[in-house]
Amino acid sequence: MRERRAAAGVHALLRAVPRAALCAALCLLPLTGCRGPAERGTAADTAAAGVRPSGYGAVFLAVGECSSFGAVAPTEVPCDSERAAARVTAREDGRAGNGPPCPATTDFVLHISERRPSGDEDGDGAVPRGYACMRKLRPPHPGDPGGGGGPRTVVGDCVHDIGGGKVREAACGGGGEYAPQFKVVEAVATRAQCPASTGLYVRLGGERPVGCARPL
Repeated sequence: MRERRAAAGVHALLRAVPRAALCAALCLLPLTGCRGPAERGTAADTAAAGVRPSGYGAVFLAVGECSSFGAVAPTEVPCDSERAAARVTAREDGRAGNGPPCPATTDFVLHISERRPSGDEDGDGAVPRGYACMRKLRPPHPGDPGGGGGPRTVVGDCVHDIGGGKVREAACGGGGEYAPQFKVVEAVATRAQCPASTGLYVRLGGERPVGCARPL
């Protein structure tokens, strides 16, 4: 008789316990039993779902990422790696001659051929043809005005006249393959806007395509 009364008392006590308290008690069990749907995602779950993490490696040589030394067959590396040589400042698809120009202080251009590396943007094994505008992580910077290199000629650059209406960029401080003969001092819309001291007109491109170069 006493056992029946004790059992009835326990059942009555359980009915009186609030559900919230019961859940709190159950949560003393392994945590996986009381997590809501929003808490269940983990890094392992994300990887299993096929979602690629952002940052290094998510896109092949995206803006802000870095390449190793050399302009042939570029390799993407972390920017804090000792192998990192230059950072991408602009990235375009297609051929460089048909796309937007690189920023003025670009040191060199990486021409990326269509290929199938081990990793790429969406994991399909293909990287489309394109080009990356690169800025070296450490000086000297040939793309700076007067630096004697880079894919674009800008105001402050020096050039060497090689004849036939062509010029080659030369370091204003000398020491390069070509000796500086003229310095681009201004960019204008037409030749008529150049100062009287202009000795050579240099094609720059852009909204002010004429470079006024004076003799050195």
